[in-house]
Parts: sequence; C-alpha cells; structure tokens
Amino acid sequence: MHDTITVREGGRDLTFSFNDIMAYHGGGFPGGVVHGLKAMQAAFPLLDDAPLERREISVLTAFTGPGGRDALEMVTRALTEDRLAVFRPLGGKDVITDPPGPYLFRFSYRGKLAEAVIKPGHVLEEFVRLGGKKDKSAAETERHEALKREMADRLLPLPAGEIYTARLIG
Repeated sequence: MHDTITVREGGRDLTFSFNDIMAYHGGGFPGGVVHGLKAMQAAFPLLDDAPLERREISVLTAFTGPGGRDALEMVTRALTEDRLAVFRPLGGKDVITDPPGPYLFRFSYRGKLAEAVIKPGHVLEEFVRLGGKKDKSAAETERHEALKREMADRLLPLPAGEIYTARLIG
C-alpha cells in the first residue's frame, strides 16, 4: 500500500497511514507529510528486510517543514528522543534551482545509513515561489494552500521509488 508504513516497537508491528499522520499533524502541511512518509518508505527497506525498530532509527534531513517533521516523529519518535536533526545545508538552496533543496533525508539504523533524495519534477516551481514569498496576498495564500493539497493528492498514490531515489551510503 502506498499510504502506510510499518515499524516495530517492542516486538509489535505498528502501521501508520497517511490519515493517521495527518490527524497527528493537524493538517496544515499535507505535502510535507507525504514527503516524510515517502522518504521513509523509500529508505527503510534498504536498512532491513523486516520492519525497523522505531526507537533505533536516527534521522538527518535538510527538510524543515512541519508536515515532514511530524511524519518522522510519529513513525520514529526521533524528535522526542533527540535522534532527529535538521541541517538545512545538507540539501541545496531549493529544489528548482539547486536540487535537491530540502528534500533529502538520511536514516541510520543498526550501523547502516540510507539516503532518500527527491527525483526532479515532483515539486512545482509555483509552490516553491509562493512558499518563499513574504507578505503573500490573500489570493496567493489561498493558492499556496491549494498547492499543498495538490502535492499531497498527486504524490500519495505513487510508489515511493517514483518520487525518491534511495541508496545505502557510507
């Protein structure tokens, strides 16, 4: 299924859906939730064939958005337990002119390190432009909100491998 991810805690499998994560997140950044979910879906199978023990996963990312952060936190508890670090320079300036921009995630687990990097074409230039604009008009704010939903609706049904390239590094 393209909208869930399973991890393990204390020998018990826990499956989180996009809707579960959105409920935890509160709904303001659905595109970011999808990016966090898809990055994990792309990278986790490289780290182990079985569901990962959620409290053994560490995350380093250039992604600063609250939707992605909440997806990572709900699934891994990495923020609460100080295993999540955001380092903006890890990515490029932005996904359009300096890829991958913030869309780079590194997951470490039991001595392995996997990286998920967005493939070109999944983030619209208009979304980036409006997201970075200060003092948006009401119409621009409305359009940006629509683009957040559009991104989530467009990417969620896709397999993670169509959105992110994942590889073991190190």
